[in-house]
Amino acid sequence: MTQTAWAHLPNAKHIDGVIDSLKTHPKKWNAACDAAYDMAWYAARTAACTAANNAARTAAYNAVWDAARYNAWYAAWDAARNAADDAILALVAYDDCAYMIESEIGELKIIAAFGDTRAILLLPACNVYNELTNAPIAV
Repeated sequence: MTQTAWAHLPNAKHIDGVIDSLKTHPKKWNAACDAAYDMAWYAARTAACTAANNAARTAAYNAVWDAARYNAWYAAWDAARNAADDAILALVAYDDCAYMIESEIGELKIIAAFGDTRAILLLPACNVYNELTNAPIAV
């Protein structure tokens, strides 16, 4: 297996899972993004970017961001790519958020409704994984 630029990050296996899922199920990512669009994702994304930069992860963030965009470019629509980018951004910026992808979608919606940046960014990913597996994902 090829060593990725983000292999050293705590959520590396989840980042790889998001990229693989985006490649194989771009329509589900598009639908998940549309469903979560009304959430305050712009504010959440800005906060996550700030957190990633403040955590001295700029190089890792850029590598993951570039790889996700490159891998997703031909595999998905713009909305799907944005949803996956947001999930990867959250996984890079917040070491403690991987459990959210593994959550039940209803629980994560509640957390997101309270304005949790991580939950807002990961809601589409959680939705996709729950739809694909009919159960929380175990990466």
